[in-house]
Amino acid sequence: MDLDQQADDPGVPVAPGGAGGRVTMQQVAAEAGVSVSTVSKVLNGRYGVSPATAQHVTGVITRLGYEASLVARSLRNRRTNVIGVLVADFEPFSTEVLKGAADAIRDSGFELVAYSAGGRVDEHVGWERRYLSRVMGTLVDGAVLVTPTVTDVQYDGPVVAVDPHTGRSSLPTVAGDNLQGARLGVDHLLGLGHTRIGMVTGRPDLVSAQLRERGYREAHAAAGLPVDESLLALGAFEAEQAREAAHRLLALPDPPTAVFGANDLSALAVLEVAAERGLDVPRDLSVIGFDNVPESALSDPPLTTVEQPIRRMGRDAVALLLALLDGAAVADTQLTLPTTLVTRRSTAAPAGPTSNGAVS
Repeated sequence: MDLDQQADDPGVPVAPGGAGGRVTMQQVAAEAGVSVSTVSKVLNGRYGVSPATAQHVTGVITRLGYEASLVARSLRNRRTNVIGVLVADFEPFSTEVLKGAADAIRDSGFELVAYSAGGRVDEHVGWERRYLSRVMGTLVDGAVLVTPTVTDVQYDGPVVAVDPHTGRSSLPTVAGDNLQGARLGVDHLLGLGHTRIGMVTGRPDLVSAQLRERGYREAHAAAGLPVDESLLALGAFEAEQAREAAHRLLALPDPPTAVFGANDLSALAVLEVAAERGLDVPRDLSVIGFDNVPESALSDPPLTTVEQPIRRMGRDAVALLLALLDGAAVADTQLTLPTTLVTRRSTAAPAGPTSNGAVS
């Protein structure tokens, strides 16, 4: 048996008649009444097989549901025609990125596989290196990393990062404008008349979180307001920690009249804690998030948020990856997409005396 035959021998776990087991090339050959070598030639489009025989074998392949494994395909062709999207966990942000990736992959001739690190919070830094080494070159031809913690990865194939937390690098990236977006959100609250604005911050080791906190501070500075450090609480982009941060902020002797969540997950946690404490949003407390994941429009009340075009980020990342796989010249491999304010019913002017002594 030659290398091509060995490579093609594993099949998909589908057997004739729907029974369990793997359809192999030997089964296809036996069912078609031809040699394994003939089946291999048909699969690889090689000469030496009559048109009638090729048509017959192809029909058997289709009927049995045989397909070579991705590893076998890569051994034979040095390509799998599959790209991977690697995420730390399947949560609202990464799910929207995957939707955009699926949009971009249509009619491209490529397939898409999503690979999750399982949300292991004790393995935040460097998870992408470990998982890339498992899939690159044998299962996928290239990969999109979603919110990677490191970008100094080198593999035999192109890699594109979506919202890279370590900032700009030589790795092609697609990101939203975190700094401008945070300023938009806080400026909205300041414009409503809020002067005590809390923030549930993101993970301090991640540049996207750092930029959002910087935007919070810059908006205060531009308004001539000092930042009260007691109004910042660590949420780490995680729901349970954000709930703890919200409880701490709302239990202060002089609590904030508005809270900016570093992501929608954090802001939604603030809404839950406010409801538990008997606070009416937005009469007693305004809340704003960042991302505009679908859940933000379904909360009670619907969440005002800063939208970064997450689905477009996934779509643009895959489009960039496909161009790199084709060897095309790419003018810009560092894409920053604009963010916009989406106003809903979770923000309003603060109740009580305003800065000029009037009652709102």
